[in-house]
Amino acid sequence: MVTVNLGMLHYMLDHVYGAFMHRAKITPPFFSRGWGGSKLELLERMINQLFPEVAGQNWPPCLIQPVWRTVWETRTACLREGVFRTPCDEELLNALPPESRSARVAFLAPKSVPPQKMACVVHLAGTGDHTFERRLRLGGPLLKENIATMVLESPFYGQRRPMLQYGAKLLCVSDLLLLGRVTIEEARSLLYWLESEEGFGKMGVCGLSMGGVHAAMVGSLHPTPVATLPFLSPHSAVVAFCDGILKHGTAWEVLREDLAAQTAAMTLEEVKERMRNVLSLTDVTRFPIPNNPNAVIFVAATDDGYIPKQSVLELQKAWPGSEVRWVTGGHVSSFLLHNGEFRKAIVDGLNRLQWKENPL
Repeated sequence: MVTVNLGMLHYMLDHVYGAFMHRAKITPPFFSRGWGGSKLELLERMINQLFPEVAGQNWPPCLIQPVWRTVWETRTACLREGVFRTPCDEELLNALPPESRSARVAFLAPKSVPPQKMACVVHLAGTGDHTFERRLRLGGPLLKENIATMVLESPFYGQRRPMLQYGAKLLCVSDLLLLGRVTIEEARSLLYWLESEEGFGKMGVCGLSMGGVHAAMVGSLHPTPVATLPFLSPHSAVVAFCDGILKHGTAWEVLREDLAAQTAAMTLEEVKERMRNVLSLTDVTRFPIPNNPNAVIFVAATDDGYIPKQSVLELQKAWPGSEVRWVTGGHVSSFLLHNGEFRKAIVDGLNRLQWKENPL
């Protein structure tokens, strides 16, 4: 009788998938155009301004004015799509490619329920999630719980993808920081719009993988209580690009040549150390503790080939009062098989918030 170690199978599936996606050279690598020059310096400065030692880390979000069109409507629910100008300052806006300067969202909400008796969760995109569909499928069954779903299309993704970019393979390291910085701004503005303009009683933010890192940052920096729900997420992009499977899909030689042109000849190890320093800006443990850490629920996989358990535990340690839930599987299998656990975490996280106003 052959004993099969399911955990090892899940872990190996992640590595087989990663080898196919990132080692097979079917698509261009990440950062094939280098570091991003002066844009990288701009982003390093602007992200450093987010951290708690800087006064006013919980600056008020900008008010946005989405323009909506109805996609479909039934007796019980309505799906709308909206566009709005990204609410970043001029410096950030000019750093974005023209294709990314207008944000796109899908908004799935129950009908015939007053907003103050509803919750809404903003769903952020994981790496390679270019459309609304997967996240709408995750949020759809929550309609019966009176939970609406707002899906944000990330800059550099979907219809916001720059013309020269292949799929999710960002051209420059600066693009990764810019994607994160703008996503934070747009998500906070959407939460503010849901609260101040629409009057929702509770709000949350969630995301898978890279989207979970961004969700944690948004929950940390938003000035009012929100449920924060990172799924299958590391504490930092360093885990993915320097230690994990994505290191095999990164254009290290291009990055080395780009640095050598600016300074002096560098070894590959020195280039990787520079990458660690840059991506340390994405370390969620450096961000402020959310003002309601008991409404933070991390869902992690037991045999994740992309994200080591220690990375998840660092997040929990940095945010006392938060909860970690474990699902059996790897990164890819959990992404496919555990939507029910993700939905349960959304419901439970929202239940740990007070209603903004007591429903009548």
